[in-house]
Amino acid sequence: MKKHTVRVYPSKEKLDRKDQLAWKIAEIATDNAPIKADVVDMVINRIIDNASVAIAAANRRPVASARAMAIAHPRNGGATVFGMPNDQKFDCEWATWANGTAVRELDYHDTYLAADYSHPADNIPAILAVAQQMGKNGKELLKGIVTGYEVHVDLVKAICLHKHKKDHIAHLCPATAAGIGTLLSLPTETVFQAVQQAVHVSFTTRQSRKGEISSWKAYAPAHAGKLAVEAVDRVMRGEGAPSPIYEGEDSVIAYMLDGKDGKYEVPLPEVGEEKRAILETYTKEHSAEYQSQALIDLARKMKPMIKNFDDIQSIVIHTSHHTHYVIGTGANDPQKMDPNASRETLDHSIMYIFAVALQDGTWHHVNSYAPERAQRPDTVALWHKISTVEDKQWTAWYHETDPDKKRFGGRVEITMKDGSKIVDELGVADAHPAGARPFKRADYIRKFDILTEGIITKAERDRFIGLVENLENLTAEQVQQLNVQIPIEKLVNNKRDTKGIF
Repeated sequence: MKKHTVRVYPSKEKLDRKDQLAWKIAEIATDNAPIKADVVDMVINRIIDNASVAIAAANRRPVASARAMAIAHPRNGGATVFGMPNDQKFDCEWATWANGTAVRELDYHDTYLAADYSHPADNIPAILAVAQQMGKNGKELLKGIVTGYEVHVDLVKAICLHKHKKDHIAHLCPATAAGIGTLLSLPTETVFQAVQQAVHVSFTTRQSRKGEISSWKAYAPAHAGKLAVEAVDRVMRGEGAPSPIYEGEDSVIAYMLDGKDGKYEVPLPEVGEEKRAILETYTKEHSAEYQSQALIDLARKMKPMIKNFDDIQSIVIHTSHHTHYVIGTGANDPQKMDPNASRETLDHSIMYIFAVALQDGTWHHVNSYAPERAQRPDTVALWHKISTVEDKQWTAWYHETDPDKKRFGGRVEITMKDGSKIVDELGVADAHPAGARPFKRADYIRKFDILTEGIITKAERDRFIGLVENLENLTAEQVQQLNVQIPIEKLVNNKRDTKGIF
């Protein structure tokens, strides 16, 4: 790996394109680096993971709406849409929109946390959709996904977006464009322009994850994927992009991030070096914001220590800056304490999540968010006794550069009404690579089976798992079947409607 210094250059100080970050990204997207078996294995795991959460969310309103929009754009030789029959194909950018929304809706797939946040598996829907439409085989698809992960993780390691209230899809979009460039074996110049376009069009605010969180939280990464597909299409036709996109004096660093004096050190593999960033990412065992994963496991562990929840005076969670200010009381969002809040908002309230996990000793992707669960008087009472504080040590652990030393959990102090305290802590979730029960292939398949039970047939389950486990050897025709079908009568919004414009 090599760190590249990225800063703002005044227009009079010419920056050669080969010294620009977008060019360096394009160079690694267009090399021919080897891919080892452990990386192949993890790509397969994440395709299974994406499919499991997408099928579980298939009939939720945002996903059904996105699917209806995709169905309005049929295309012979196009891409598949989660749940729909494999013989029905749609324009790849609209399949990206529908599938990306399905993957993101439950907030239940993989994550990487460093200087910023990310869900790197959000790269997969667009890269897979383009692969299907462009007739690419399994090996080509694999290479594209590996690039998407590498670029995404490396940007997240170096450039903080949330500090400036920018949504994290600004790193996703250029990563996806780079991954599509690898998939299609495009020239470095073409990928360079596509990455720049992707950056330019994908900067949005973090209001999508603040206050009353709406369904846009699920749509945002799908939108970024769709923008990436369109950016690549334009540059393949010979169009260019604003340049230099990161370093320009009127561009994103200067006016959206750290300003004219801003400077970042972005790590990227050398040209020809293996891209292994996917191995630093981690999936979720629980359907909740990643920074709650370890705390759900900790609540499960602490539950037997509580004889009577009414005897609790207060609960304080000592945790990182990110957790406190994004999903904790440091966010100052009254909606995070509201029993009538949306699922998306409850998913971003560690106070709610910890209260339910402590009472139930478990977490469920549907039941734990049900209105009757959120509005239970004893839960509301406990929920409102919980607060968070930033602990500088937990913040330091959160930002550790050594992946084996990173910690995303916290220390919980439960004070009882008699003055006694119950204290425990957990650094990483049980399913994390450094956790008590790191997820392996069997765990991904178990998660798939749990989330798709009663939705798909066993024959369809076996067909999909068998196909994806042979990813490297899939023909282009088999890649076009890399989708999970739901019996059509179980799928809402399964045909074109007239509700919208399309």
